[in-house]
Amino acid sequence: MRARKLKNIFMTFIISLATGICLVPLFLVLYYLFKNGISSLNIEFFLNNPKPIGEVGGGMANAIVGSFIVIGLSSLIGIPLGLIIGIFLGEFSNSKLASIVRLLAEVLQGLPSIVIGIIAYSWIVKQMGHFSALAGSIALSFMMIPIIARSTEEVLILVPNTLKEASLALGAPRWRTMIYVTLRTSLGGVIGGILSGIARISGETAPLLFTAFGNRFFSTNIFKPISTLTLQIFEYARSPYDELHRQAWAGAIVLVFIVFLVSLLSKIIVKKLEKGVR
Repeated sequence: MRARKLKNIFMTFIISLATGICLVPLFLVLYYLFKNGISSLNIEFFLNNPKPIGEVGGGMANAIVGSFIVIGLSSLIGIPLGLIIGIFLGEFSNSKLASIVRLLAEVLQGLPSIVIGIIAYSWIVKQMGHFSALAGSIALSFMMIPIIARSTEEVLILVPNTLKEASLALGAPRWRTMIYVTLRTSLGGVIGGILSGIARISGETAPLLFTAFGNRFFSTNIFKPISTLTLQIFEYARSPYDELHRQAWAGAIVLVFIVFLVSLLSKIIVKKLEKGVR
């Protein structure tokens, strides 16, 4: 018994040490972000548009609004398609078509984001004749769909077959069983996968360089070029002005905070829904 307790204490210490080592880079990154960008994080930063290059001040209101527009459009496109594909994979997991769709989803999920941007440029931007927020949203939705589809499939597979059989035995059609039993039981995991997909695309820059392109002015037109936080951070980071560098760090803080909130929200929703199901 004593030997088992000593082993347990030793392994707990090793796991705690490994966890602490993994957290060190995270805290260093956060410290460096706040150290370099907190001075530019003020009300003006959130309410004003960028000033002409070389002038002090200005903000990223255009980029913040643009980020929400692009992410919102991507969600409108990607979430329904991802859910439909995930439900199909979960319900017909043994069919040949499901195997092909699963393979394509895995390939799409593994594609570099810049490749998706180039494809979106060739298929959408060149056909439209100009850059646009819509093209950027479609490019990001390509990245969101496989994440949502695979996560939905995984949580649907975990639903016990006895629940489905009980519903079918009571006379419920298969589509009703799928919606009101299978999907409702795994709703927490499904929503968690959706929010994970949103968090994943929130920090993407490469696809937007070829599609949304960026815009230093305030714009809400989805058929015109638009700026996002990632694009503006990229633009400011490569400029020679210290003021723009500080604003880039401030934009990075806001971006990290948004991703953190989405991730935290997903955890809270999943836990609450799991408790409701139990």
